[in-house]
Amino acid sequence: MSENSQFRFGAATGVGSMPGGDAREAVKTVTGSFEDFPFLPELPARGPGADMIGRTAGMLVELYARVEPSGWRIGDRPGRDTKRARSWLGEDLDALEEHTQGYEGPLKVQAVGPWTLAAQLELRNGEVALSDPGACRDLTASLAEGLRLHLAEVSRRVPGARLVLQLDEPSLTDVLRGRVRSASGYRTHRAVDRQLVESGLRDVFGVHGDGPVVVHSCAPDVPFALLRRAGAQAVSFDFSLLTERDDETIGEAVESGTRLFTGVVPGTDGPLSDPAGSVMGVRTLWRRLGLRPGLLAEAVTVTPVCGLAGASPEYARTAYAHCVRAARSLADNPE
Repeated sequence: MSENSQFRFGAATGVGSMPGGDAREAVKTVTGSFEDFPFLPELPARGPGADMIGRTAGMLVELYARVEPSGWRIGDRPGRDTKRARSWLGEDLDALEEHTQGYEGPLKVQAVGPWTLAAQLELRNGEVALSDPGACRDLTASLAEGLRLHLAEVSRRVPGARLVLQLDEPSLTDVLRGRVRSASGYRTHRAVDRQLVESGLRDVFGVHGDGPVVVHSCAPDVPFALLRRAGAQAVSFDFSLLTERDDETIGEAVESGTRLFTGVVPGTDGPLSDPAGSVMGVRTLWRRLGLRPGLLAEAVTVTPVCGLAGASPEYARTAYAHCVRAARSLADNPE
């Protein structure tokens, strides 16, 4: 196992987004559910600026964005949309600080990664930043600096925490395969070279120094090997989207010390199986790969398949408790 695996991740956590608009209630739910691996919740129901793109756009340094009918667009100066995003983030950090007094342990914060941001943020001409290599470089540099400041702020407010940086990259596979549509919708932007993608990710990962970075994508065909080469210590994904052709990649990731954040609990309201049943597929995968059962608890963190913004508050609490019990089942009965 690599030295990255020495970091003690918690056995279960959430992905990021939650229902509702009350920051204190959301943080209370998270810290009550995940006593050894809480995270900073995101509440997109509050509106533009609380959504994943707007929230991260508000963190950018010397780049600003505003809401247009087509989405978020880079502008010349900070307007009310940027100010709103920053205000909500400040409110969330106040709530986090209030509910984590004396906390010591891993604490996760989330932001959109550079390539999904480039695939979603529009330039002044209406095309996404992905269409312009120079704009991609500027965006990556701005994001890196913004995340550095954000991590420093969270560390100041929760000084006992060991921060985990999660970058959300749901568009990454589309970027790599040339599937991001142009503004007209009639064509797609060309695929970005894999080495360039890897380099951009590495630049952003670097702002966290020796701290662990997890990349989340609930899209199919997550590029595990590329993320590992770029320096991600963990990959968060929808476990139901794995196929047997992913076996070799998953096995190599585990052997190299990459932690798997396995999304096994549905993200919207519905009946849940018993906790052991939720992680049955993880045990099956382990047997198929010939991995040591005792490695399960060291290598796996149990999560919902994606964010819970579309769930009810009651279901969110139930789903989080279910993740904790499922993780305990893996640890207690790895066979």
